[in-house]
Amino acid sequence: MVSMNEFLLEYLPIVVFFGIATVLGLGFMIAAWVLAPKNPDTEKLSAYECGFNAFDDARMKFDVRFYLVSILFIIFDLEIAFLFPWAVAMMGMPGEHMVFAFWSMMVFLGVLTIGFLYEWKKGALEWQ
Repeated sequence: MVSMNEFLLEYLPIVVFFGIATVLGLGFMIAAWVLAPKNPDTEKLSAYECGFNAFDDARMKFDVRFYLVSILFIIFDLEIAFLFPWAVAMMGMPGEHMVFAFWSMMVFLGVLTIGFLYEWKKGALEWQ
């Protein structure tokens, strides 16, 4: 039977890790607070928006096309994220499984391509 002290000693590396992380985090915050210059000027305190001065209210409405383009980016970014592990996993497969994996990925890519073409045809990607 394992005693309580032996059981708790198994968690000692985790406690040490959290202790070091806490000391480092607090040390960096205190060093930044002590060493950082404290003389901000008006340019530094002004609103900054992608290289331009702020020209409108921050709560203005965005065009729906902005969201469509961002969703398309996420979809195709995830597609690429799925392609690399799929290609690596496909290397070690036997022949009949490789054929199934290949065609299932082609169906996946086909569905994404059809969705992309639909949005393109509807003009969702056109900016006026």
